[in-house]
Amino acid sequence: MATAVETKKRITDKANPEVAEFFGNLYAFNNGLKLYHWHVTGKGSYAQHMALDQALEALTGHLDRIVETTYAIMGDQGIVIPETRTPDNIVQYATDFYNQIEYQRSLFEEDFINSILDDFQEAIQQLLYRLKRLE
Repeated sequence: MATAVETKKRITDKANPEVAEFFGNLYAFNNGLKLYHWHVTGKGSYAQHMALDQALEALTGHLDRIVETTYAIMGDQGIVIPETRTPDNIVQYATDFYNQIEYQRSLFEEDFINSILDDFQEAIQQLLYRLKRLE
């Protein structure tokens, strides 16, 4: 029977600072979308507001899935959420983060975790489609 100390050691042995940073950035990305969502005004603002709401709903679920799945495999990751500011250009913000997800795929070996990243990227693509149609 494993002791609490042995169990804690096994969990923290698999912690990966890059994974923790990536998860913090995923959360911060969602927060950036929310900040923009609260500040959007002008022509098409209601449609942008609704598109951001839909994206946030999907992305929050995907974020929860990937973090919990990774915790099940690797244990706690010591996530820290970076300071988030309201994006100036929401299309560029979403495009840049889509690319960051692609770059971070190498952190995960499991196909099912990469499948969750696919879902995250798909939600971003749907958001981009809606936002670009409003331009």
